[in-house]
Amino acid sequence: MARLQQAAREVVDGAGRLVIVEAESGMGKTALLTAFARKAGQEQQPGATNCRVVQLSCGAATSTTAFHLAYDALLALGETVKPQQTFWSRLRRMGVAAAWSTPKAVGDLVPGLGAAVTIGQDVVSAALDSGSMPADSLQPQQQAVTLGIAQELLRLVRDGAPVLLILDDIQHIDLSSLQVLHRLVAELPGAPLGLVVSRTLREPATNAEAVAELLALWTARDGAQSLSHIVRESLSALPPDAVMDWVTLDRPGASASEQQKLAGALTEVTAGSPVFLRQCLALLPGDGVSTVSLPRRLPEAFARRFDRVEEADRDLLKLATCYGNTFVAAVLAEVLREDHSHVMERLLRISSVHGLIRAVEERPDWVEHLGSDSYEFEHQALRAAIYRQHQSTGLRETRHAELADALTRLAERNWQNRQTPYEVRLATARQLRRAGFARRLDSAAAHHELARSVALSGLSFTEAEQHCLVAIEAVRALEPDPEGHRDAQFVEAVELLLSLTEVRWQGHTTVADGPDIDRLADEAEQAALRLGDQRQIARTTLLRGKTLLVKFGLEPSLDKLAAAVERAEEAGDPVALFVAKVEYGRQLPKRNLEAGLRVLIEAEELYASEPLLGEANSPVLQHARNLNEMQLGVNLFDHGRFGEGRNRLVRCTERLRAERLCTELPIALNYLAQLHLATGEFTEAEAVLAEARDIEAARGADSGWHAYNTALLALLYAQDPARRQEARDLAAAAWAETERTWLANLVPIVRNLYVEVLVALAEEGRPGEEDLDFADRLASDTIEETVRSGMHRSRIAALSLRGRVALRRGDATAAAAHARQALALLEQYGDMPALRTEEVLHDAACALEAVGAQAESTQLLERARGEVERKAASIEEPERRQRFLQEVPLNRWITGTQP
Repeated sequence: MARLQQAAREVVDGAGRLVIVEAESGMGKTALLTAFARKAGQEQQPGATNCRVVQLSCGAATSTTAFHLAYDALLALGETVKPQQTFWSRLRRMGVAAAWSTPKAVGDLVPGLGAAVTIGQDVVSAALDSGSMPADSLQPQQQAVTLGIAQELLRLVRDGAPVLLILDDIQHIDLSSLQVLHRLVAELPGAPLGLVVSRTLREPATNAEAVAELLALWTARDGAQSLSHIVRESLSALPPDAVMDWVTLDRPGASASEQQKLAGALTEVTAGSPVFLRQCLALLPGDGVSTVSLPRRLPEAFARRFDRVEEADRDLLKLATCYGNTFVAAVLAEVLREDHSHVMERLLRISSVHGLIRAVEERPDWVEHLGSDSYEFEHQALRAAIYRQHQSTGLRETRHAELADALTRLAERNWQNRQTPYEVRLATARQLRRAGFARRLDSAAAHHELARSVALSGLSFTEAEQHCLVAIEAVRALEPDPEGHRDAQFVEAVELLLSLTEVRWQGHTTVADGPDIDRLADEAEQAALRLGDQRQIARTTLLRGKTLLVKFGLEPSLDKLAAAVERAEEAGDPVALFVAKVEYGRQLPKRNLEAGLRVLIEAEELYASEPLLGEANSPVLQHARNLNEMQLGVNLFDHGRFGEGRNRLVRCTERLRAERLCTELPIALNYLAQLHLATGEFTEAEAVLAEARDIEAARGADSGWHAYNTALLALLYAQDPARRQEARDLAAAAWAETERTWLANLVPIVRNLYVEVLVALAEEGRPGEEDLDFADRLASDTIEETVRSGMHRSRIAALSLRGRVALRRGDATAAAAHARQALALLEQYGDMPALRTEEVLHDAACALEAVGAQAESTQLLERARGEVERKAASIEEPERRQRFLQEVPLNRWITGTQP
């Protein structure tokens, strides 16, 4: 309590604080926080600077409701701002699902956010129709929503007295709110905000692992930065004097000796556990102090209290435990086919006579709509004891099924012409999940519907992912049925899961704690083949091509992507065909640049000739079109057609700048920056990279493309002696961010750029052996990785860089060996994207000259000169052509004009 009071005083003084309170179940954590909140509220002094105290609880029932806690925090803080009190109170009564149901409501709650939500809804809706989710389009939208809510919370914090926000049972927080909370913690040092979060240890909870990881991150960061605004406390058992105080308050009529005797017995029996103490005292009548029959264990205390209830009411409570820690009288009455009023009277009597349960004062909107009462068990451990010790597994599954059916009937009767409230659908899905093998297909359907609903809200995709995983788990164990229900459900759930999470699994072979993504995609493709739906076959084939790229590399992926194009043609689906051609065209240049260009041009021609594509106004198609155009631009540049490539990239970036979220703009700017760097337009390159990095930084999360753009900026700065240290720091930061995001196609590129920066710095000054050793290890890692992945361009670049490192060390033999390997691959695959052929030839010429192979070296230098001249000829403007030849150091070396 003293530490909490100190935090409150520090917040009043303007210092942001985070206090983490952890305890085992039953240690009185919630009671402590409630008492602290009440005490802090009572100590407000008129005319003095005080704090606004807001206490919220995360319930298990809300762990998969997007932004549930963040929403509650917005409303609770909003109600403390007097000019908006009526507005906030009205919204709070609407309930979570109602308030988040439309972009307008979100826009009212968080100004400026409605448009971002609308965009997210449009993207997901189109993706569900097309089977292709533009993952790098969804990430900025998700970040915009999270950032918008965090900023609005901070605005409300600053719009009044300092705030002490108490969040109880954070292990049950929904993942979307957890992301918002992470942003708030980052702002604490400069905000008039104190956060007190509590966590029950070792309690099963949907998001407990994610919460534990984030708490560890916060405290580790605190230690690394030597900050003092984060405190982590653990609650232990009550000491004997505290037990004595409790007995004195609870048994005021007893004598001092009786109180002392009882306190001693309770301390011995309960070991100071607050929840055990409470149960023991509840078993003693009135002011009774007899210690003869005290239970020896907590479950025994629960059992004794439960046994005092009449048998019929015990059955009612058993059913209630199946519903959850919080339950609704109307649902129980529907299962029992009893009069609703009679069930409410029974629950009221149980609460009044026996305790065990207590009424929930603030009923959800849907419970009010039913005209029912809501109750909660006194403690989760009490509910768990009744649930597990007084019912067999089969009985529990039967009751879960009955509760699901009851919720369905209530929904049909009470929301006939309207969508059933999200909370009701969520409760139904939860009951089906626990209803045993016979209801697996129903469970999968319910959770898949919830996943679509959450995704289509445009607000969060983390909860949608959880529902998809449940649906897949439920249906995966079933055998295919003649009607195809199992396969259809499986395909839809896998397609949605992998689409929603693509931005993450592009760097990993699994998603969350779920199954192998390529195995999932393979099973979905096989299920689609059994169903015989040509459109689904094409969509799942494309998805499999993407997962193969991540797990097994380019070559198997390209074969599957080519098959996806063929199957889309067979299906006669222009949308699927266009999306497949774009994806195939984006990957094929990594093996064959000219063939890839042909596919990209075919995709562009298809878009122009097929009216359905141009008229669809689909975010998925717009995204694919943008990617196709910028890919064409950069691949034309890679092919040495600088003029055409430049025109396309400039056109594309100008159009993308006009879009609200600028989703693909950092990618297009990256391609344009590469062109500027290659043509000696260094000022323009720096400006473009700064713009791209600013866009990503404003989104507030790690990004593979932000890392790539940072690495390019580091390479640019490495040419300036005054910015050498800045170049080194930027390159290291870019690689660290790449390791965190791990987008498979960007990892070797950024790693090679880091090596190039280190080598450039070593060549400009005294060679640093540590830097050269590190650079050589990084390049070796890339070679090993790309042998597996088939990313030949990065392998060639890494071999060339290893040659430069060896030459700098004076090992000409090793340099020549690396150079010959790079040349052999270049001869095999030809020009490749993100690889300057003339640079590979020049570096090889230098290495071979060092071992006395003068004729070979001269021939390679002539080839390099021919490449430079060919590219120069493709630049129409004389000024740009001259800059390309004179401003790029490599080109001066190759053409012999270096002073």
